[in-house]
Amino acid sequence: MKITVLCVGKIKEKYFTDAVKEYTKRLSRYCKPEIIEVADEKTPDRASEHEEELIRKKEGERLKKYIKEDSYVIALAIEGKQYSSEEFADKLHRLGLHGESHIIFLIGGSIGLWEELLQEADELLSFSKMTFPHQLMRVVLLEQVYRGYRIMNGEPYHK
Repeated sequence: MKITVLCVGKIKEKYFTDAVKEYTKRLSRYCKPEIIEVADEKTPDRASEHEEELIRKKEGERLKKYIKEDSYVIALAIEGKQYSSEEFADKLHRLGLHGESHIIFLIGGSIGLWEELLQEADELLSFSKMTFPHQLMRVVLLEQVYRGYRIMNGEPYHK
């Protein structure tokens, strides 16, 4: 299975970059991981809702160019479904059993994802009702996908 993390913006902090590299390396035992970053837009302080929507649209159009028709798209969104680690592992397993060979996870920029992408996604996923920095979410997502594969394979994982 191919797992793509399609995200807005580059990671600037070395510790996040190192963590992403580490989990990408670990995941390569189980699947074909890929990270694709698209440019983010500068969001002015006190931007209006209209300005923010235009920014989300520009970023969303950049993301959309990388979404393949035959992929299963999971957008990270605060209003998405929450899973336990075991349920998430089962979800990944079931997607594979149903012939999904490419899963794309979408992570928006600092003001979130374009509404059109949220509506077109096959599923919305939430890790919490709290808001997290989008750079940190890459690490959390990759760790949970890795944990999911460990669970699927009956391998030990930290509880």
